[in-house]
Amino acid sequence: MESPHLPAEIISYILSFLHVMDRKEASLVCKSWYDACQDHRFQKNVTFKFPVSTSSLDFIRALARHPRCGLVISHLDGSSLSRQVLLEVGLHLGPRLDSLALPGSSVTEASLLGLLPHLTGLRMLDLQGLDSLFMSGAFLSREEHRRQVQNALRNLEELDLSDLRYLSDLSFNRLTSCTPRLRSLSLAGCHIAFEFDPYRGCPVGFGSSALVSLRNLLSLLQKQASTLHSLDLSRTSITPESLRSIAQVPGLRLEDLSLRGCKELTDYSMEILCKQQNGLRTLDLRACTELTSRTVLAVATELKELRSLSLSQDWKITDKGLAELMTLPCLRSLDLSECLHVSGADLGKGLSSPQPRAQLETLSLRNCTYIRDTVMFSLTQLLGRNLRELDLTSCVCLTDLSVRAIATYLPALVVLRLGWCKEISDWGLLGMVEPTKDCEPRDKEEDKGPSFTRTFGNMGFFQPPSLPFQERPRLVTEEDLGAFREHQEGASLLALRGLQELDLSACSKLTDTSITQVLRFPDLQRLSLSMLPEISDDSLVSVAYHCRSLTSLALSHCPQISDQGMARALPLLHRLQHLFLACCDAVTNETLSIISLHCDRLRTLDVSMCKDITVHQVDLLQSRLPFLEKVQCRFANGADFTMVL
Repeated sequence: MESPHLPAEIISYILSFLHVMDRKEASLVCKSWYDACQDHRFQKNVTFKFPVSTSSLDFIRALARHPRCGLVISHLDGSSLSRQVLLEVGLHLGPRLDSLALPGSSVTEASLLGLLPHLTGLRMLDLQGLDSLFMSGAFLSREEHRRQVQNALRNLEELDLSDLRYLSDLSFNRLTSCTPRLRSLSLAGCHIAFEFDPYRGCPVGFGSSALVSLRNLLSLLQKQASTLHSLDLSRTSITPESLRSIAQVPGLRLEDLSLRGCKELTDYSMEILCKQQNGLRTLDLRACTELTSRTVLAVATELKELRSLSLSQDWKITDKGLAELMTLPCLRSLDLSECLHVSGADLGKGLSSPQPRAQLETLSLRNCTYIRDTVMFSLTQLLGRNLRELDLTSCVCLTDLSVRAIATYLPALVVLRLGWCKEISDWGLLGMVEPTKDCEPRDKEEDKGPSFTRTFGNMGFFQPPSLPFQERPRLVTEEDLGAFREHQEGASLLALRGLQELDLSACSKLTDTSITQVLRFPDLQRLSLSMLPEISDDSLVSVAYHCRSLTSLALSHCPQISDQGMARALPLLHRLQHLFLACCDAVTNETLSIISLHCDRLRTLDVSMCKDITVHQVDLLQSRLPFLEKVQCRFANGADFTMVL
């Protein structure tokens, strides 16, 4: 009996429930399914990424059927093939192209000038690192070229000129004169002379042929102040005086500003910035190492519309000002990673304040080693159902109590990173209390005084204290597991039903007992179990059976993972794209054969220091998997060999 014919609209609706990778596979079933997968609802904001090759020509021609799309084309150079690829893009996509990026390329001026006039609908242009365009200083030097490009790029909104070594005032002015309606400009990593021109040996003036000057940048900001809302000056040598000049440009109302790695900035310059640009919604101050808590107070006082703030690696910042920061009602994302003096106590105080207060969706406390269970116990209750991403990597003092608090009070978590939290054990993941441990957090352990030894052969009078992560927890028995199965979720990690990323790297107390019982997340896409010496093939197979949406799996330094486990697990992981098996001594060439049979979507593979894997077998695997882009196999089979495709 033949199946009834369904309208394309009904098939499209059914396919909309599939993961994008599964929908791609479904489109190969028959023509009607393929046509249904071309529905406009699946084609919005689609960007295609591919390197230059002969096969890319046919691919570009096939894209002509798409209404609008973006392209990321890598490895362009001065060859005839590269010129032909750009010609096909202009001919077949032209006005339907939304965005264009050319990473890792050395495209010629003539090739790009032959393409740009055709891209009349372009909204985003990424020229990051294309030094070959600007090295001669002649890019867009001819008037007729500028007119053609200006006609095409008159509606361009985003321009990325990051990491251009040879960008100068002259070439910068020529290009930006063709883009009169910019909303976003990135000059990250460019050589910008803010005060002194090293080539002329004098203060910066107009029209430098060697670099971009502050005066020239200010001139552009004044001309496009009404439209420009996003500026990226990360990794430049911007001075406090220069930042104040930019902040005070008449009519400029920035919404997004990135100053990552600008190490000369001071608290006073940030106070001026916050007063002048009080409409900022995103502020990135990562690695601005001279900033202190004065900056935090200025942000909390002036930037009432702020949604995202990054203070990562700002080592002088303390808890001061964080309570006030939590009173910003629009704040959704906060990054305090590697702020070594932050304990988190003031975050709880701020979140306990009367409304309005921050409704955080993303919080990073990575490498904040002063974070304790008491703080996490309080924060999880205050953050509640709003928080979706939590990074606690290397918060080495956290224990099972924090894990139980996370599972109990943060049910909406999508991303959870607990790597290098070495005190976490099976009991925490299972949501159970180890019988020998208290279930309430304690601020301080009782000081029992020095401990004397009876032997003096080591020339010492005191017994050296044992490190906390060296203590082994009591093993979970079958009786304990029976109690867990009766209550199931409770405070166990199973309560985080929507988890899509989980990092448990180097939580060395974890064993098969908890991994097999708790890691059952149907939507989990990225999982790291690296450096867990106690887990075996049982954990691998259980994860593969219960987490079939995995696209990235890290098992490096897991000595008990073997070919037998891989043979049982990999056939279940059809979406796997990234697999890390470095230092898995029980993995051999047999695993590579299994990968070639079942992992046709694999893009990244790391088998470094796997002593029983040969380079010849790696070469054979690469020939069988067309999408495999990167293989790391240093010291595999005793050879020092790294292959990047």
